[in-house]
Amino acid sequence: MQLYGTDISSRLLLGTAQYPSPAVLQKAIETSRAEIITVSLRRETADGSGAGFWGLLKDSGCRILPNTAGCHSVQEAVVTAQMARELFGTDWIKLEVIGNSDTLQPDVFGLVEAARLLCADGFKVFPYTTDDLVVGEKLLEAGCELLMPWGAPIGSGQGLRNPEALRAMRAHFPDVPLIVDAGIGRPSDATRAMELGMNAVLLNTAVAKAGDPVLMAQAMAQAIEAGRNGYIADPMDPRDMAVPSTPTLGMAELI
Repeated sequence: MQLYGTDISSRLLLGTAQYPSPAVLQKAIETSRAEIITVSLRRETADGSGAGFWGLLKDSGCRILPNTAGCHSVQEAVVTAQMARELFGTDWIKLEVIGNSDTLQPDVFGLVEAARLLCADGFKVFPYTTDDLVVGEKLLEAGCELLMPWGAPIGSGQGLRNPEALRAMRAHFPDVPLIVDAGIGRPSDATRAMELGMNAVLLNTAVAKAGDPVLMAQAMAQAIEAGRNGYIADPMDPRDMAVPSTPTLGMAELI
């Protein structure tokens, strides 16, 4: 998988918030085999100090993808992205412009405008968006090279609320990397996303809030790999009627 010209082997992008401890986070990252981890400038560590947390991220060997989580305006998102670039030394940014406080649905109008400004400023933008095809086209026109449609509201664990819309995105943007972001709750959700032809999955809460985050990180990695292999293998189409797997030709006839 190539994202902005960078080869990435793992198709699991992992968030770093809400884990019960830094040690659990570190082990979950290792177990997931993720190569990209997301982090917010607004994150507060459990002990209230950020130095150890930043050190943990650097020691992970993963590529850092800062995000603009919690931003509700274009200006706020752009300024946060610029601060993240200075702090983390990367021009990669996961762009969030939230339009509704209850559903955390993206403000797609502000999102497109912020993406245009950031792309013009040299950022490699990972836009958290809806599954709307027109919005996707506008984001690509703004300079984005990939799209991150939601599966369901952030942190809801509802899985894929509109799989047909994701299927339509895959067909409409055949050469654009698509990363499902938000809503994944179980490994089966991740597998389903990959079977639809998504290139990767970004998740956080499903792992961080699991009873055993480390085991769930492993399960998600395995599920994503299985779903990707299933998609590449070109699975059979569903049928309305049963079709015997054993041929009837040559069977004995009782007279």
